[in-house]
Amino acid sequence: MFLLAITCAYVAKTLSGSYMNSMLTQIERQFNIPTSLVGFINGSFEIGNLLLLIFVSYFGTKLHRPIMIGVGCVVMSLGCFLQSLPHFLMGRYEYESTVSVSGNLSSDSFLCVENGTQIFRPTEDPSECVKEVKSFMWVYVLVGNIIRGIGETPIMPLGISYIEDFAKSENSPLYIGFIETGAIIGPLIGLLLASFCANVYVDIGSVNTDDLTITPTDTRWVGAWWFGFLVCAGVNVLTAIPFFFLPKTLPKEGLTDNAEVTKNDKEEKQKEVKKEKDGITKGKYKHFKFYTIHENVIQFNAFVNMISFMPKYLEQQYGKSASDAIFLMECNKSYMWKISLLAATWLATVRLKYGTLCIKPEEKSLGVGLHTFCTRIFEKIEMFSNRTMYLNSYLVDGFSFSLLIVAGIPAPIYFGALVDSTCLHWGTLKCGESGACRIYDSTNFRYIYLGLPAALRGSSYIPAFSILAILRKRRLPGEDVSSGTMLVEAKLIGKENECKDMHQNSKVLNDDELKTKL
Repeated sequence: MFLLAITCAYVAKTLSGSYMNSMLTQIERQFNIPTSLVGFINGSFEIGNLLLLIFVSYFGTKLHRPIMIGVGCVVMSLGCFLQSLPHFLMGRYEYESTVSVSGNLSSDSFLCVENGTQIFRPTEDPSECVKEVKSFMWVYVLVGNIIRGIGETPIMPLGISYIEDFAKSENSPLYIGFIETGAIIGPLIGLLLASFCANVYVDIGSVNTDDLTITPTDTRWVGAWWFGFLVCAGVNVLTAIPFFFLPKTLPKEGLTDNAEVTKNDKEEKQKEVKKEKDGITKGKYKHFKFYTIHENVIQFNAFVNMISFMPKYLEQQYGKSASDAIFLMECNKSYMWKISLLAATWLATVRLKYGTLCIKPEEKSLGVGLHTFCTRIFEKIEMFSNRTMYLNSYLVDGFSFSLLIVAGIPAPIYFGALVDSTCLHWGTLKCGESGACRIYDSTNFRYIYLGLPAALRGSSYIPAFSILAILRKRRLPGEDVSSGTMLVEAKLIGKENECKDMHQNSKVLNDDELKTKL
């Protein structure tokens, strides 16, 4: 029951996140704000994570974890509802039907005007424009995104730790893989929902769409961005309900003496976490940790920039509508790795469950490669099953925690500012002030969108090579692949001899029992 509930929570949280990233362009046009401000709104989600993640890391396991996850889902629902609220407060969307002129604009900005005519409106007092209520309605979206980040914080760490505490060690990788695979469904549904909403006019139901003079391919078009947030709010509320009926603890899977075993497991895990943390932060792996964090920060910056502004790039470069651009995002093959993750964890579980410690003589390995494979696969299984402990050892370190989370906050801001620098024509507000950008320099936009992430990913290889150099120095003198293989073969031969002795001893015992009976 908990596995199904936490999988649904993963679907709900990834649904909300993918929908938010897909609607950034619509939000920019609705509120007539620059791209850099939209990037700040998008990065505010990490601010919400930052506010609560330390508390969850330290005190989450001491509280009622299912209820905390349920409360997190309710908080996410509240954030999504708050993000949709400006639509009901600011009235109808008014797009530019005429060309307005301000003193700093040249005639070159109006070369392409329908029927070769220009209709000018007098410039009003700029102070009146600033005082409009709708000018600051984007604050609701900002605060709602922060609240959504706060609500999402306890789902992953508490959900995975709950499974690892009460599931068999050989089954927990399969369960975690199932949860991670469930996260595929959320982005797919979110992108489909965003594609549908972007094709529907923002004021559907209150205006006659036949009277509209713009189409979805127009840069002034705004889709029904608010509707998707209401859907996300409803989904998050529904996923929160089962968690309030789940117990604080569960019987250890496959064991009867649950209380004592669970207590011993927790103590062993705490000791192992402390030992691992000391080894990483203070011991021989200190530099390894430093370079690993920096590599991930750089890679995360490149990923955030690419995924946040992909719809805008597809619209500007290929003339696609917002709906088509969002739909094309679904072709991103990065989601497919989670399918292989489920298969890998299932195979690992089967191998670990039915593997035997005593290899029979007739099942002796035929080559060195198989020995290497057997040892490597168990190393991978152990590393995956202990993933939560390693994550916790990183999270409790203040520097690492801050660096990893803050990486997602400035990335969309500075990237949005660079995108704004390529703008050729800005939209205008009623009083003549600039609003959202309407036309970009496609060449410079392409250089920035593709060039900056490429440079970031390329620079991430510098700490990666440093990590490789550290690992190569860790090898003992004279140690090579053959010596490692000989060690593995010696262990396997010793295990075979031990099994033979066990079989012979049991045979002698059986003979003695038979003689006694006779």
